[in-house]
Formats: sequence, C-alpha cells, structure tokens
Amino acid sequence: MADESMVRNLDAQARAIWPQEAEFFRRYKMPERARILDAGCGTGEIASRLAELYPRAAVLGVDIIDSHLELARSRYSRLAPRLSFEHQSVFELQAPDRTFDLTVCRHVLHSVPHADRVIAELARVTKPGGYLHLIPEDYGMLHFQRAALDPRELWHTAVPIYGEKTGTDLYIGRHAFGILKALNFKDITVDYIVVDTVRVPRETFAGILEAWRDGYAESIGELTPISRGSAIAYFDQMIANIRDPLGYAVWMVPVVSARVDGGNRAGLRRSEVRQL
Repeated sequence: MADESMVRNLDAQARAIWPQEAEFFRRYKMPERARILDAGCGTGEIASRLAELYPRAAVLGVDIIDSHLELARSRYSRLAPRLSFEHQSVFELQAPDRTFDLTVCRHVLHSVPHADRVIAELARVTKPGGYLHLIPEDYGMLHFQRAALDPRELWHTAVPIYGEKTGTDLYIGRHAFGILKALNFKDITVDYIVVDTVRVPRETFAGILEAWRDGYAESIGELTPISRGSAIAYFDQMIANIRDPLGYAVWMVPVVSARVDGGNRAGLRRSEVRQL
C-alpha cells in the first residue's frame, strides 16, 4: 500500500469516481458545521474534496502510511486547519464514541482482514442519525473484452486465492450489505459508480490499471498460480482494451451507505467492537 504506484492509483481513482460519487454525498442531510471522518484517507484526495464540498465542515483524514499523510498535508495545506490528517488505524480510532456526522471509508475494506470489525469501529465513532459511506471494492465487478487472453482468468482465478492468502475479502462489495444488516444499520442503500470507457476519460481509467499492474503483479506472482509475467500480460491487454477507441471496458464500483441508530448494535462502544 506504500508503493509509489498507490499514489498514482489514488489520484486516478479519485478523478474517475468523484464526479459521480459527489452526487451521493449531496443527498446526506447534515448540519452546516458537520464533523467528517475519512478513515483510510491515503493521500487526501477525497478528504480534500469533502472539505470543498462542505465548506463549513471540519474534516479529519486518518491513515497508517506516514508518507501518504505528509503528502496530503503538503498538497492541501490551503484547507487547514479545517482539514487535518493524523496517523490512526481504522481498527482503533482515537475519537470518542459518537463523534462524527459523516464517516467515510473508501477503497479500504477489501485490503484488510476482519472488515466487519472495521465497520463496527466506524459505527462507534458516528453520531446517532449520522451517515456511514463506504466504497467496498469487488473484483468480480470488472469486465474487459477478450483477446489473446481472457481477463476473467485473472479476476476469477487469481483473486480468490490472493484473498485467501492475505486474509482479505476481495469480493467485499457484495458482502457489505449483509454486514451492515447484521449490525442493524438503518436506511441501507447500495448504489454503483460506473467507471467505463464512456463515462470516464480513457487515460484516467487506464491509469488505474497501470497502477494496479505496477503495484500488484509481483505479489500476484508470489501468491497465486498466475506468474508475475502472466499478470503483467493480463494487465497490459486490459490497458490496451481501455485505450482502444473501439474498445469497451467497465468497473462497477459499489457505494454502500447507511445511517447509524444509537439504539441498536450499530451504536457499539469501543469495548464491544474489540469483542467482534
């Protein structure tokens, strides 16, 4: 996650996803001086956009990669002190119970074990009636045209093995609803952002795949039956598919949101979260 390819990835993903995602944020009814948490904020791409979308809100971005936090502070210093960044783990946030009006966690849950514990911790720091906004990635929701290689072999063969070896759920997008339901969240919604070659500039979309290739081909080769060279070949073909003016490719990005009800299990205290 600390590889330089992740910095490129976070930038490209924000440019691809935010124009559609901003509309989902606008539907939340929050106080004018809302307190917002971006848990797993990376380089601050979205925390900064949230600070601009809600010009009187206080936004805190937290992450465990100090180089990303330093980059975020330098890039978005113009928004300080209303926008701040701190080193914190999403498994044990430093905020007291019921602190934030909006808690955001994007592109994180697929990369950590025990995603349900993270969601419960996010709920703990969210005020009753506040909103939880998640982007739980799902690597069964990418579709590319076949050529010499069939990209489905990568997404449907390597991904589950990779997840098993790393203790993560790379299909968390389809499971997030059930986790929220089990924790008794209210008003659960599931929407989709369509990152494709019609709605998103091809070079932006290609940049995401290039960053994934550069950041993950080696570990795919180490952890799955697909070699590093084969992984690169799959990614290169998908990148060519995106750049082809006659080609079509799509990544369906789930956006799952809900409201915290202080009278149910979504209002867990820190001691209860640790027991999950």
